[in-house]
Amino acid sequence: MNIRTLCLGILSIREASGYEIKKEIEAGRFSYFIEASFGSIYPALTQLLKDGLVSVRAEEKAGRPDKKVYAITEAGRRQLPRWLAVEPAPDKYKSEFLFMMLMQEHLDPARRLAAMEIQIARLKEDLASIHCCRADFPATPASSFVSGYGEAIIAAALAYVEAHRARLGDAAPAEAAA
Repeated sequence: MNIRTLCLGILSIREASGYEIKKEIEAGRFSYFIEASFGSIYPALTQLLKDGLVSVRAEEKAGRPDKKVYAITEAGRRQLPRWLAVEPAPDKYKSEFLFMMLMQEHLDPARRLAAMEIQIARLKEDLASIHCCRADFPATPASSFVSGYGEAIIAAALAYVEAHRARLGDAAPAEAAA
């Protein structure tokens, strides 16, 4: 999926500025999908505007430059389903925590346990975030599926780390065992 599709999808839900789109992708409802920088969002919005898929209006701000607010057009609403009708790329999962656990024999038990406690706290935060996001989206079959899927994955990861915390936290590092 490209950034133009993501921007168009966000704008299909509500009007937004480039900054608001970035915040949605960074820490909001869309933070679980793909990453995008300001350096990719603004060119995408410019291209969408050029292609007639979005419109823009200036909103005055006291003592500040005007805020550009983007909205999806009818042409954009027709284009979005076509852009979404592609096979999705495989999910990507990168985790420094998993790398540490792979190399755990080089860590003392206290450091391993600390890493697991941090991961558990983060997973609990992610679950809480999903519950908050449910309140932000209207309860539709689509939003229920997405939040349920995310909740299932995170809950399974949390249960796994909690179940293995004691065993991995107690194991001696490779240097001490040698």
